[in-house]
Amino acid sequence: MSTQIFYASTLYGAVTLAAAIDSGCFEPADRRLLLVANNAATPETAVPLDRMPGFDRLSHRFDAVLSWNDAVAPFHPGGWTPRPDDVPLWERYLRLLWGLGDDRVALAVESLQVPPALTVAQLFPEAAIDVYADGLMSYGPTRNRIDPLVGERVRRLLHLDLVPGLRPLLLAEFGVVPEVVPAEAFTKVVDELAEDETGATGGGDAGYGPDECGPDECGPDECGETGEGVALLLGQYLSALGILSPAEEEDLHVRMVRGAVARGHRRIVFKPHPVAPASWSRTLELRARELGAELTVPDRPVLAEVLFRRLRPALVAGCFSTALFTASGFYGLPVARLGTAPLLDRLTPYQNSNRVPVTLADALLPDLESGGTGGVPDLAGLLDAVGFAMQPQVRADLRPAAERYLADRLTPATRRYFKRRRLTALGLPGGLPGGLKVPRTALTRLLVRRARRLKRAALRR
Repeated sequence: MSTQIFYASTLYGAVTLAAAIDSGCFEPADRRLLLVANNAATPETAVPLDRMPGFDRLSHRFDAVLSWNDAVAPFHPGGWTPRPDDVPLWERYLRLLWGLGDDRVALAVESLQVPPALTVAQLFPEAAIDVYADGLMSYGPTRNRIDPLVGERVRRLLHLDLVPGLRPLLLAEFGVVPEVVPAEAFTKVVDELAEDETGATGGGDAGYGPDECGPDECGPDECGETGEGVALLLGQYLSALGILSPAEEEDLHVRMVRGAVARGHRRIVFKPHPVAPASWSRTLELRARELGAELTVPDRPVLAEVLFRRLRPALVAGCFSTALFTASGFYGLPVARLGTAPLLDRLTPYQNSNRVPVTLADALLPDLESGGTGGVPDLAGLLDAVGFAMQPQVRADLRPAAERYLADRLTPATRRYFKRRRLTALGLPGGLPGGLKVPRTALTRLLVRRARRLKRAALRR
């Protein structure tokens, strides 16, 4: 018997898996099992994937749905890994629990660098592995060094072609072959979810407010690029990741509203992150009303791509969400980003896995307020240079490409994607000359700590 186990923790990931299955990316198997995990900080308070709206439209592709949270309880799925000596015991336990017997197991997982996906891969040491990409992060380097006993078993990286022509860096150190999941298959699965939304609300407005357009209610004159259609704003809850403070992120959302209104939009839909504070939405409603616009919020969690199909917005705006690229590339919608420039400087450490998504959004998408783009030449070269600077040990092979790019392309427009201190530490063009390096003595460390304290004190004022 052959059994394929597909691991997913998000609805976006489950849709990507469904599209890959529908397009024939996986060979036939005797059984296909979907393993779902709830990785929220407090899983008991978050809606698991298999109870989200639209999940029933996806589940028929699998013979059974399993819960990783139930299998490892009371451990938290995002923080638990087995002791090496316990791996055979855990594999035996899971085969018994899931009725696998002696089946030949193959895995398809997301985010292999971290648990639970890494844990699942470790517990089935004989299984071949396919990795499917969770959005723009697939274009960045592997963020953690992966045990070769796991990495060498990875056969393919399945990903959506979010940036046509750009080759993902993820897992390339193991020679993993990238394979594109057809956009048509992805949008077809999204259509299924959109139909489920329509049925759940009786075919009406799906909770978007009485004035928004339904799927077939308006043409290009109403929702085209006239500045009079609906503007869809995407929230990401960056403060939960420590990238922005709650006040800074709320201000970023307010700027999005102002930017949309400045472009002539008077009907705005704000899609908040599922766990973002409800107070943010109420604040935005008040700010929009002050600016003469009406802002509504979907009354239940739904994929951004479902909203693209349902609303056909005249503008989609956000910070660096993957949905900005699906909106532009898969649905032909006008998009704009906001707030990427300061994030490039704020992301710490430099290896932060959000750096490549922020870089791609900044380089490729127009700014909501100014309308300008990064205008970066040689995007593949930029990605190689950023990827090497992020993970010089994992992707040491990218050093020559990084040196060439920085020697030829480092300009005021591209310098914001790099930090001089990082370039200096790696001995790359654009860093300080070797003779100007500050010695690491006890005195210099003391002075640096004092300077940082003074900077934090000044920022609080």
